[in-house]
Amino acid sequence: MSTPVVILNEPQLAENIGAVARVMANFGLSELRLVRPRDGWPQDRAWASASGADWPLDNAKVFDRLEEAVADLRLVYATTARSRGTQLPVLTPREAAAELHAADGQGQATGLLFGGERAGLETDDIALCHGIVTIPVDERFRSLNLAQAVALNAYEWRLGVADRPREAFAVNVDEPAEMAVVVGLYEQLEGELDNAGFFHPPEKRPSMVRNLRISLGRARLTEQEVRTWRGVVTALSKGRGRVLEKLARQRAAANDETNE
Repeated sequence: MSTPVVILNEPQLAENIGAVARVMANFGLSELRLVRPRDGWPQDRAWASASGADWPLDNAKVFDRLEEAVADLRLVYATTARSRGTQLPVLTPREAAAELHAADGQGQATGLLFGGERAGLETDDIALCHGIVTIPVDERFRSLNLAQAVALNAYEWRLGVADRPREAFAVNVDEPAEMAVVVGLYEQLEGELDNAGFFHPPEKRPSMVRNLRISLGRARLTEQEVRTWRGVVTALSKGRGRVLEKLARQRAAANDETNE
């Protein structure tokens, strides 16, 4: 799978170019093209801002004209909050990402064009593109910095490649406990609840037991978690026992005083 080219038209600050490279690396984009960077290229501050995401910067291509930067691409979207009076389709980043993936599936080279920090894209820049991507920000404050705009578009594109968390985050590190272990917890808990008079009236006990087991079963407890819960039940039951012993001692003391 090829990835969309990120084209920065007349970027100003090296730090912003480095921040763009960083978010590109986050979401699997690698090809960066620069059109007339204000302070020339290369710039050390860009690598410092990239925080180790060097490969988009190492391989960045520089162009004097935007026409040259998009010459080999077959689908290019301009990212801007202003249409500049052009009659082009307007898409969200998610819609554009779907179109970019579809074009890639047909072997077409694609790109996302971003304007400079000061003025964004001009009408002539947008006229070289096939559509406009607009991020649905709040109307009260529509300004995004360059790296933010790239990050939002790159994220939506990435969802078409990997829309689930990495496996290590998707499941527990430990497997769920065997049911024999879990049933041991159920029976211990239910026995202590019987002793405490929780199941009342008695005819409701079966349905109450089922509800308890279903709610605990949804947690898919590991063996360590089962041991923890059994410890909790034991501690609570012992605590109840200490309360009963204390009450018994108080009653015995009261009886002794009465007998005197």
